[in-house]
Amino acid sequence: MSSKPVPEGRYAQLPNGYRIHYLDEGSGPVVVFLHGSGSGACGYSNFKGNYPELVKAGYRVILPDLIGFGYSDKPDNVEYPLDFFIECVKQTLDQIGVTKYTLVGNSLGGAVALGFALAHPMNVERLVLMAPGGVSDMPDYQAMPGMSALFAHLATGKPFTHETMKAFFIKAFVVDPTIVDDALVAERLALMKLQNPQVMKTMKVPNMTARLPEIKAPTLALWGINENMMPENGILRLAKGIPNCRMVLVPNCGHWVMMEHRELFNRTVLDFLRNG
Repeated sequence: MSSKPVPEGRYAQLPNGYRIHYLDEGSGPVVVFLHGSGSGACGYSNFKGNYPELVKAGYRVILPDLIGFGYSDKPDNVEYPLDFFIECVKQTLDQIGVTKYTLVGNSLGGAVALGFALAHPMNVERLVLMAPGGVSDMPDYQAMPGMSALFAHLATGKPFTHETMKAFFIKAFVVDPTIVDDALVAERLALMKLQNPQVMKTMKVPNMTARLPEIKAPTLALWGINENMMPENGILRLAKGIPNCRMVLVPNCGHWVMMEHRELFNRTVLDFLRNG
């Protein structure tokens, strides 16, 4: 019996010296899932209810843990601007040997996907974004109830307990509290113990709104109507900014559309992958 909180897959040793953990399953067109930030975040924890459906449908799915998260390296002597995340994802995919892919990203992972599509447009076939970062300014984020609760917790300097993490996840990420079950909280707490504070302290995500028209890849964006983390000015910025963006607004849904409305998300993404 493994004592690991989530499944361990493979590791890519990158030219920049860091080591990135990833899961690689299935065969067919490549879909790369990019997870959000926060305590105990990783690829598997964010997308375990989604990626197996794509594998079943004939896709090759790659789930990296972003630098600073999961089982990937977590250097505490560097800063974490968006470009650092993008560099590590690109080097990981190059090491795996894939050159064309769809990027699926939520929150921080959505910002990484946007920045990646701007930096490496020839590699990105499609984008799927779930309330991505990178399209609003810091004061807008700080005004959001989930985000202000996160900043308030970080300011205490205290680690999450099972109870405080569960309460925060329910407040910040979902409408339906049953989505945040004890198993999810335990998994994230165990992963959080592997993290160090550097990534959350030094993470910098620019506002890329002005550059969105450069993204030509067909894009599917999903946004929960009851979002508590991302400012809703991002909805129209994405919908109007990316020339080929289809925006899906999901009622009774918070920040975790892929968990809270799993079947809808999986169906919608598969339809987009097949039919554009």
